[in-house]
Amino acid sequence: MTRTSLRGVLAVLALVLLCSCAERPADDGGGDAGAPPPSPALPEGLVLQVSYTGGYVTPEMLASRLPLLSVYSDGRVLSEGPVTMIYPGPALPNVQLARVDEATVRGLAERALAAGVADTGDLGSPPIADAASTRFTLVTAEGTHVREVYALTEGAGADEQLGDEQRAGRAALAGLLDELTTVTGTASEGYVPDALAVVVRPWTAADDEVEPDLVQPQAPWPGPALPGEPLEPALGLSCLLVAGADVPAVLEAATAANARTPWIGADGARWALTFRPLLPHESDCTALRS
Repeated sequence: MTRTSLRGVLAVLALVLLCSCAERPADDGGGDAGAPPPSPALPEGLVLQVSYTGGYVTPEMLASRLPLLSVYSDGRVLSEGPVTMIYPGPALPNVQLARVDEATVRGLAERALAAGVADTGDLGSPPIADAASTRFTLVTAEGTHVREVYALTEGAGADEQLGDEQRAGRAALAGLLDELTTVTGTASEGYVPDALAVVVRPWTAADDEVEPDLVQPQAPWPGPALPGEPLEPALGLSCLLVAGADVPAVLEAATAANARTPWIGADGARWALTFRPLLPHESDCTALRS
């Protein structure tokens, strides 16, 4: 074979190899490169939760604030329902229980992953004072992912100082928040907790300095001995766990009271109480410290 013909054969072989490589689909080690990510394996219990943290509210509100939404693997969806616009407001929050099917729970977990709940990139901080942060918690068999973003809703029109990736990340989480707060299932019903955490502080002279027509009648406390265990000692806050046989009597008394009811302990001391129903995955006052 001449040198010229050898060059021609090599050129043809190179062209064939180049074409075969171009036609072969890319292999990233995980199969089809265009396939969606696999659906996450979900454990029993809490799967997805959205809550607010921080912000300019009272210490009692910070400690007792309920999550916006909690989704469980068995399809239970817990959220806080509407409250009558009166003052003082009711003593018990209006926690509502609805149910969705397993496919919906899995779809919400997939949507949370797609929106970046498991990501760790910086989301920036808009120049807004005293806003709350929105915390997304996703629990899969691989672990728990927590993504927190400051002033997510308030900062939508004040994000000029943020980078393109930060704005895109915040927009994805804002879209997820909009979707989650409109999750619907079966008709909701009032949630009856197995236990409550009660945020306790001493009734003070300032609590008595209200308009005469706003003074509320005192109510005897029917539960365990007040004030419970220290929660925020520097702020004078304690937490009392109400569980077991004490729950029905406390729920009945709290239903008849309001947020400004003075509660009278067994020793005659007066207390201001803020009620926080515990959710299915919560067991004691440590839920408030998280």
